[in-house]
Amino acid sequence: MNAVSFSLVMLGVLLNAGAQLLLKAGTNAVGHFEFSGANVLPVGIKFALEPHILGGLACYVVSVVVWILALSRVEVSIAYPMLSVGYVVNAAAAWYLFGEQVTVMRLVGIGIIILGVFIVARS
Repeated sequence: MNAVSFSLVMLGVLLNAGAQLLLKAGTNAVGHFEFSGANVLPVGIKFALEPHILGGLACYVVSVVVWILALSRVEVSIAYPMLSVGYVVNAAAAWYLFGEQVTVMRLVGIGIIILGVFIVARS
C-alpha cells in the first residue's frame, strides 16, 4: 500500500471515529430521553438542531467519499480491517473527552486489535 492509499484509509478511519465522538457529544448534550410516540417530534428536533450531531453526520458523509476513494486504490480485504484502528482512537478519545473507563481488559483487547491490524497491513 503506498502513502496516498494509506493516507486515504487512515483519513476515512479518523473521520468515522470523529463522527462517533461527535454523535456521543451530541447525545450527551440532548440527555437521556424515553422512547415514546409523544417524544418522537420533540427529541427528533433536538437531535436535528444539535451542532455535534450535525457535525457527526457531516463527518460520516465526508468519510464515505474518502472511503470510496480509498477502496478504488486498496483491496477491501486490506482496507476494511484497518477500520479497527477506529476502536483504538475512540477508546482513547472517549477516556480523554468523556471520562469513560479504559479497563485492563479493554487495553488487552485494544492491543490485540493493534496487532491484528499490523499483521493484516503487512500481508
